[in-house]
Amino acid sequence: MEISNTDKALVLAKALPYIREYNNKIVVVKYGGNAMVDEELKAAVMSDIVLLSLVGIRVVLVHGGGPEITAALKALGKETHFVEGLRYTDEETVKVVQMVLCGKTNKDLVNLLQQHGGNAMGLCGIDGGMIHCKKTEIDAGFVGDVTQVNCQPILDALNSGYIPVIATLGCDEQGQLYNINADSAAARIAAELKAENLISLTDVRGLLRDKEDNNTLISVVNASEVPALMRQGIIAGGMIPKVECCVEAVRRGVRRAFIIDGRIPHSILIEMMTDEGIGTMFLG
Repeated sequence: MEISNTDKALVLAKALPYIREYNNKIVVVKYGGNAMVDEELKAAVMSDIVLLSLVGIRVVLVHGGGPEITAALKALGKETHFVEGLRYTDEETVKVVQMVLCGKTNKDLVNLLQQHGGNAMGLCGIDGGMIHCKKTEIDAGFVGDVTQVNCQPILDALNSGYIPVIATLGCDEQGQLYNINADSAAARIAAELKAENLISLTDVRGLLRDKEDNNTLISVVNASEVPALMRQGIIAGGMIPKVECCVEAVRRGVRRAFIIDGRIPHSILIEMMTDEGIGTMFLG
């Protein structure tokens, strides 16, 4: 559909208050799911991030890479299985995670951002001692819980004009590598950076009162409401860890956290640059 020059000008004028609000603020985007697999959606996400960066918003991209890790393991003849939603990560698997996540997936995203006119730098949690972790209490092998985040490598990249692209691998005091859930890592990174927003791109519309009906989207949730929503079964299954990460982020000082549908083109811009938004916003 062709948009007139007048309509283009109106869109820009309406975006101005939001651009002013977010100028020089840090926004952390957690990226994964179908938006990471579909090439058209991936291009839309990257163009959104570049646009935000060019108008003065300091974007940090934290990514997973589950489908690519699974494909790499399958090619090696190794089956994937999960324990309480976490990929079981033995010694061989953690090496594959490092190779795929920090190598191919991370550098593909950096390359794509630069193709869209951005200036990006790939990092992982090992770089500069960024993400310290310990073995999670769940028996899932080398899967870690974040204990500390050193923000300096991220701030150095931002202050030099780069979009940091972070792969979520970390290590403990002995140098042992651990696979880290990307939602958990993004929440902790956003908190330590004192980010304005944490935006989690997922495969669902947001938090729904009826998971079968997109028209039952809950637009705003206060952290204090979450336990009741869990008891009612509204927050259940795979949504539980995502919501818990949003709650952790806002309770640690992030102003707002969002769960939005990464399958919708330009969902980041719709959420950040319009009154209505598109997903579920969590407040502390």
